[in-house]
Amino acid sequence: MTERPSAGAFKAFVKKHAEPVEQALRDLLPLAAVQPNTLHEAMHYAMFPGGKRLRPMLTLLGCTATGGALAAAMRPGAALECLHTYSLVHDDLPCMDNDDLRRGRPTCHKVYGDAMALLAGDALLTLAFEGVSAAGGAAVHALAKASGSLGMVGGQVEDLAAEGETDQHSIERLTWIHDHKTGALITASLLVGAHAGAGQKTLPVEILDLLRGYGDRLGRAFQIADDCLDMTATATELGKNPGVDVALGKLTWPALVGLETSLETARSLADEAASLAEQVVSAAASWRGVARSSLDGAVQLLQDVAFYAVERRT
Repeated sequence: MTERPSAGAFKAFVKKHAEPVEQALRDLLPLAAVQPNTLHEAMHYAMFPGGKRLRPMLTLLGCTATGGALAAAMRPGAALECLHTYSLVHDDLPCMDNDDLRRGRPTCHKVYGDAMALLAGDALLTLAFEGVSAAGGAAVHALAKASGSLGMVGGQVEDLAAEGETDQHSIERLTWIHDHKTGALITASLLVGAHAGAGQKTLPVEILDLLRGYGDRLGRAFQIADDCLDMTATATELGKNPGVDVALGKLTWPALVGLETSLETARSLADEAASLAEQVVSAAASWRGVARSSLDGAVQLLQDVAFYAVERRT
C-alpha cells in the first residue's frame, strides 16, 4: 500500500483555489441578462452553485504536477466544468435518466423545460471548447477525444444500452463503460492542465502516458465509489436522488460483485494511482530541468486526491 503522508492536502488545495475557479467560470459564461437571456439564465442555473468542481481542480493539478503556472490553467479548467455540467443537464433529461434533483435542487429541465435544458447543455458544450482553446491545440484535441463518441458520449450510449440487460453484464463491459463515461473526462482534465502549463512547449510522451495511467486508475476508483454512494449516501450528501442506479437497473460494481468487494477494488485502484505520483513528478522535473524536491507538493496532491476519490461522501 502507498503511504499517505498527505491527508487533507487536496482539500486545502480546493479551498485555496475555489474562488479563482468560480471567477473563471463567471468570466467564461455570458451574463444571464445577455440575449437570449432565458438560455443564459438556464446555463447559469445549471452551473451555479456548483458541485465538487473536481474536473477544474484536476486541471489545475495536472498543471502544477508538471511544473506549470496555475494561472494558465484557470480558463481551461472552467471549460472542463462547462463540459461536465452539460453532460449532467443532458443526463437528467426525461429521455435519459429522467431525474428531478441535481446539486441539491430541481434539475434544469424541471425549471426551464426540456427544450431549454437541451439547448443550455448544447451551449455549455460549445463554450467548453472556446475556453479550452486557451491551452492550445493539444488540449482541444484531448478534450474532444475524451468527450465524443470515443469517450464520454460513447460511454453514455453503452450505459443506457446496459440497463436491464442482466444476462449481458460483466466486469469487462462495466469497466469499458466507466472508462469512457467517467474516466475519459477525468484523465482529460489532467492532460488539459498539463498542456496549459506547458505553454508553447510540447509535453514529452512519457509524461502524457504517466498522467493517463494515473488518470485512468483515478477515474475507475471515482466511478466505483460513485456507484457505492448511490446505495449508501443520502440525497443531502449527494445533492441528487440516491438509489437511481438500482431503480433503472444500471450496470454497476455493487450490482455485480457486492458493496464490500466494490469498495476494496476502488481502494486498490486509488493505491495504484497514488503509486504513480512520484513517477509523474520526477518525469516533469527532469523535463523542466528543476530539482525534483521543488515539486514535492504535487506528489502529495496526486496521492491525496486518489484516496479522496474513494473516501468522499459526496
